[in-house]
Amino acid sequence: MEGLEKVKGKLASGELVLGTHVSLADSCVTELLGDVGFDLLWIDTEHSPLDKSGLVLHLVAARAAGAAAFVRVPWNDPVLAKPVLEMGVDGIIFPMIRTEEEARRAVSACLYPPEGIRGFGPRRAARYGLVGGADYLRAAASGFWRILQIEHHQAVDNLDAILSVPGVDSIVVGPNDLSGSVGLLGQTGHPRVTELMDRIVETAHRRKVPVGTSIPEDPATIQQWIDRGVQWLVTGSDTSYLANGARSLFRTVRGMKRGGRP
Repeated sequence: MEGLEKVKGKLASGELVLGTHVSLADSCVTELLGDVGFDLLWIDTEHSPLDKSGLVLHLVAARAAGAAAFVRVPWNDPVLAKPVLEMGVDGIIFPMIRTEEEARRAVSACLYPPEGIRGFGPRRAARYGLVGGADYLRAAASGFWRILQIEHHQAVDNLDAILSVPGVDSIVVGPNDLSGSVGLLGQTGHPRVTELMDRIVETAHRRKVPVGTSIPEDPATIQQWIDRGVQWLVTGSDTSYLANGARSLFRTVRGMKRGGRP
């Protein structure tokens, strides 16, 4: 919860919120990246082998480092969302939301009756029983973000209706799948794709819903999204930092000659 409050504070002051992606199993990665200073950590369970036991360790590490923990679940399914919610996340990301109905299903999975369908059984989310009753129920309704990933051209057409659903706290753009939805996978700079991305950000601003994106650590692409007006940006990843750092050192050393001469 503390990490999310920091994110909200930065947004309120007009600062860009900066995050990065986590997919490796060792929670030391999360602690390190949080200590670097990232505002939020996107912990991915859609495209990674992370299981629930590993995930909770990442959440503990994120809290220790003072970073918000946003967890992307594999699909818009209350069965997948429930155990993640019980772990006490700062945000839960539902991928591939395309319609108002799908948005309502995602929000409903996060709320207790009568507003939603979430079953009652909090664990870490209630600090293992240290927070309960009305205090916990208030926190369960407002203490984390419900984030919808907009990554299909149908979602762009339906975005006004999606953002009209009560309980949607933020949206995040998925550029690669968005490009794939119009037959241009990976061509995120194609005019047809950039037009869709522009429409998403413009609609979110008009509806006063915070909008973010998830992108690689390419400076030009980052600048484009900042210029486009995203309020939070998740870039780079634990694996890319490891690969890029190792590749750079390898190439440097391979180019060295004895005596310090190239």
